[in-house]
Amino acid sequence: MRIAALAIVAFVLAVAPAAARPTAIVSIGDSFISGEGGRWLGNGSDSFGTRSGTDRAAYGCGVLGCEYDPVRVYGASEANDCHRSDVAPIASAPIDVDEKVNLACSGATARDLWPGDEGGTGHFEEPPEADQLAAVARRERVRMVVVTVGANDVGFGELVAECAVDWARSPEDEEATCHREAEAHIQGALPAATRRITAAFRGVRRVMGAAGYSRSDYRLVAMGYASPFPRGRWFRYPEDGWARLTEGGCPVWNADADWAADRATVDLAEALRYAAVATAAEYLDLVHAFDGHQLCDRRSRRVGDDGPSPLSAEWFRRLSFTQGSTRESLHPNAYGQKVMGTCLGLLFGRPRGDYACADTPGEWLGGVGLRAIG
Repeated sequence: MRIAALAIVAFVLAVAPAAARPTAIVSIGDSFISGEGGRWLGNGSDSFGTRSGTDRAAYGCGVLGCEYDPVRVYGASEANDCHRSDVAPIASAPIDVDEKVNLACSGATARDLWPGDEGGTGHFEEPPEADQLAAVARRERVRMVVVTVGANDVGFGELVAECAVDWARSPEDEEATCHREAEAHIQGALPAATRRITAAFRGVRRVMGAAGYSRSDYRLVAMGYASPFPRGRWFRYPEDGWARLTEGGCPVWNADADWAADRATVDLAEALRYAAVATAAEYLDLVHAFDGHQLCDRRSRRVGDDGPSPLSAEWFRRLSFTQGSTRESLHPNAYGQKVMGTCLGLLFGRPRGDYACADTPGEWLGGVGLRAIG
């Protein structure tokens, strides 16, 4: 009897801490999911002060202007440029858990997500993200892990920067477009990048298993990318002149915008979806989550004196060299990140599977919806 009683006590002590652990959802990956750009509420026309009410880092504003402190948005991650914003998708997701843990870091590549004992590298002096996830998984009861990575593995940011340079250096009647060379570069880099991305997902599975989780205990989600630009036909600024740079912060030719919207994001989506299939993860497509609110889209507008509104504002940060950090450029802003969080919340409420998230013209979070995809 005494042995049986001791066995019961041991069992209770073993399971009670696990049952009492706080629940959590976690994000790992790069700047698209870390919250880079979350400082901004649309793109303001005013270069100073609150920047037409769009700069969430502005404070102490008076007749002489404002002071700016990005820590108000990015917290401690401002110090090492990981830029985990307070409105990042994982933080914005309307999911009822005790903790929302953002481990993603701006600039990360797939290798930065691998476990350290599998060759994972630290980024910005932080441990590999899988190792950070392992610590969270042991401490808390993780319900969902969301991963977005791959853009830095194929050099997407650098390619877009080259597109902007090509736009600036060529006249309209002699367009020096970038899309053919850029697509060739991505196609050349994609096979190796896809292998690294898949290894990152396998690493998540391994560390979660080592922490005592079965696959049914949590959801692993690959969240895709969206283009910062609409297709060229939607641009509100003409290709000639300098308005696409000075007013819009979208200096690309229409043909290159078409490539970013129709081809580059599809390339990255295919790599993420391959990794999801290979590891029995779910896939969340965001290609149409920002329709009508991308940079320079004529269905939206720059923020003026009337202040920002999610219904009319752009949901991506413009290319800017005078406001905030250039690292924030071409990333979802605070409005866009809340849309992404809404997509995650909707997915969490659905059965496991693959979904596409899209917005509804003229609406904001209430118009965000999911549809199942094959």
